[in-house]
Amino acid sequence: MSAIDTSMLDRLGLSRPAEPPKDNNQMNQETFLNLMITQLTNQDPFEPMESGAFLGQMAQFATVSGIGELKESFMLMAQSMQSNQALQAASLVDREVMVPVELATLSEDNEIRGSVDVPYSTSNLEVGVYTLSGELVRTIAMGSQTPGMANFTWDGVSDAGVRAPAGVYEFRAVEKSEQGTGSALEVFMASRVQSVSLGNGQQGGGLTLMVEGLGEIDFAKVRQIA
Repeated sequence: MSAIDTSMLDRLGLSRPAEPPKDNNQMNQETFLNLMITQLTNQDPFEPMESGAFLGQMAQFATVSGIGELKESFMLMAQSMQSNQALQAASLVDREVMVPVELATLSEDNEIRGSVDVPYSTSNLEVGVYTLSGELVRTIAMGSQTPGMANFTWDGVSDAGVRAPAGVYEFRAVEKSEQGTGSALEVFMASRVQSVSLGNGQQGGGLTLMVEGLGEIDFAKVRQIA
């Protein structure tokens, strides 16, 4: 009977793949159990050997194995979350977001949109538009509001009925009481996302948005996405 040509089997893809070499310096749990069974089988019944150490080491084997599997599962979950975050980040480019800032830029033909975070019901909410020098340009009366995000729009027209000059303006939200006093509320301004960067998760970095006219904004601070 002629010998089988193994090179022919290799070319046909029928040969068994070579098993990876085993590290003789490592002992897995199966090897340890075999050694323990061998020891118990060959011990002198009148002078039994101490098995407590073996049982303790077996428990350590199981613990280390479980920790390794748990660590691998967490790594896979972290990779999956990072991939999903990257996909979500890509979808934010060119979209409008509400970010917690009080400044916005008025151009010659645009309008400015924003929101006020209303923590409780109010009967008289106002948004004041100011120049950077503190001059009041426009008062936007929003009336009564329920808790939530109250949206407003400024068309660029001042209280005098003329178009305000292009530039940067400050927005202040105030809840007016019957006595005329006011409590300041947090303002969010709308701006377009120009780019998104995803930080290194091992260094604690997160999702950062490059927002038009405002620079870098932490995604965690975004309240609304248009």
